[in-house]
Amino acid sequence: MSEQLTADGAGEVSAGGPLRGVRVIDLTTMVMGPYCTQIMADMGADVIKVEPPEGDATRYISAGPAPDMSGVFVNVNRGKRGIVLDLRTDEGKAPMAALIATADVFIHSMRAKAIAKLGFDYPAVAALNPGIVYTNCYGYGRRGPDGDRPAYDDTIQAECGLPAVQQQLTGRADYVGTIMADKIAGLTALYATMMALFHRERTGQGQEVEVAMFETMASFMLVEHANGAMFDPPLGSAVYPRTVAPNRRPYDTSDGQIAALIYNDKHWNAFIDAVQPPWASAQYATLAQRAQRIDTVYGLVAETMKERTTAQWLKLLRELEIPAAPLNTPGDLFDDPHLNAVGLFETVETPNGPVRFPGVPTWLSGTPGRVAGPAPELGAHTTAVLAELGLEQGAS
Repeated sequence: MSEQLTADGAGEVSAGGPLRGVRVIDLTTMVMGPYCTQIMADMGADVIKVEPPEGDATRYISAGPAPDMSGVFVNVNRGKRGIVLDLRTDEGKAPMAALIATADVFIHSMRAKAIAKLGFDYPAVAALNPGIVYTNCYGYGRRGPDGDRPAYDDTIQAECGLPAVQQQLTGRADYVGTIMADKIAGLTALYATMMALFHRERTGQGQEVEVAMFETMASFMLVEHANGAMFDPPLGSAVYPRTVAPNRRPYDTSDGQIAALIYNDKHWNAFIDAVQPPWASAQYATLAQRAQRIDTVYGLVAETMKERTTAQWLKLLRELEIPAAPLNTPGDLFDDPHLNAVGLFETVETPNGPVRFPGVPTWLSGTPGRVAGPAPELGAHTTAVLAELGLEQGAS
């Protein structure tokens, strides 16, 4: 059952967390940067989201209880305090400068020329606060020829090879059904920022951090797909065969589908002993042998899976401790018994009604995080944050 949280304003629910006392100035938009800073907020940081007068475009891209509170925006901006500053004007620049002086982290997702034009590139910000950790979230790293190109998740997926891998698997080049590049780059920005903060805690030195979506996803894809191509001379193509085997897909059962991976020798032997399929032979006895014939193996198992129901297979495979799972939709996750038992979902009362958030997926015994509160209405905390700085809204 969801834990019920109540909050009058963002940032007022989570009293603890490992980042308590850390102030983050968040100039990011869309998903990559906001996902990074959402996790910081859930872990106790005071995240101040700075928006232009028109607001973050993500406010308007999906269903929500108000026209400017889309589900995507509400989720990745929860627990933040929201202020509006027009950084193109002196009236917006002055309070931003005052805010920077109080901050531990400054993070943005503008292109390099745009943030420099506003007067808040790293040299300018470090002059105001030498100890600050300054994180750039880019499409492409500034040191390369594409450094000033715009990027979105779809174009980065294409450029890092995801649709090409999907084509080998399914016969058609497709994007994967989630904004993977945005979210993985957001997680990368989080760990890079945390490492810089850790360094500052030990040395007192701030620094500039750069996280680029393309470089992040190239590294991510090549974890396994570098394969033989990483050796000199190459020992094979840049693809991991198991993941692109045409028969690598959920198995059809007699009444539905199931996901299962009968992979290592322990699992394989347990399956063969329990099921005794007619095709079992010595040529599939070891993992190395199966890896050489992986698509054939998938096809043989697929034929056997058609002989029983999904429930029967789940019962047997789990008894054998072989990884197996039903095929869920994203909506099914809200009712998943395991996720509810571990308390993943937290319900927060917001000005627009209760929101059931998918909460913090990690657990810390001494300083656990939690959903930090609702996402801010546009400019909801401008007056309060400026008052903390001794400024009045609209004052320069």
